[in-house]
Amino acid sequence: MKMQQTRPDSTRMFTAHGAGYVDVNGERYDRSIAVRASEVRSDWTPAGFDGLTEADFAYFLELKPDVLLFGTGAKQRFAHPGLYRALTDARIAVEFMDTPAACRTYNILVTEGRHVVAAILL
Repeated sequence: MKMQQTRPDSTRMFTAHGAGYVDVNGERYDRSIAVRASEVRSDWTPAGFDGLTEADFAYFLELKPDVLLFGTGAKQRFAHPGLYRALTDARIAVEFMDTPAACRTYNILVTEGRHVVAAILL
């Protein structure tokens, strides 16, 4: 599905998504990525949803978002709270959603100027 929304300057926004991919500012990604307004990071390399570890979530501590939107693919899934305890202890909200919902929500929050990161698991 293509998504159209105006974006200020070079803010990273989702422009499309589909089975096994997302586009950010027109660039296609077919592997897991972390997206925030200033950058797309492809050095986040989880081993799929069932292989998530505490380290996969701790990765986001250095980014210090207010909200982490976790796109879990075609279906919404929830990780065990113990895996992301360090984030909640750091007062970072963690929301699990299917990937299309995470993309849409991220675009809305980033245009509002919120410090949000989208973790897209592909």
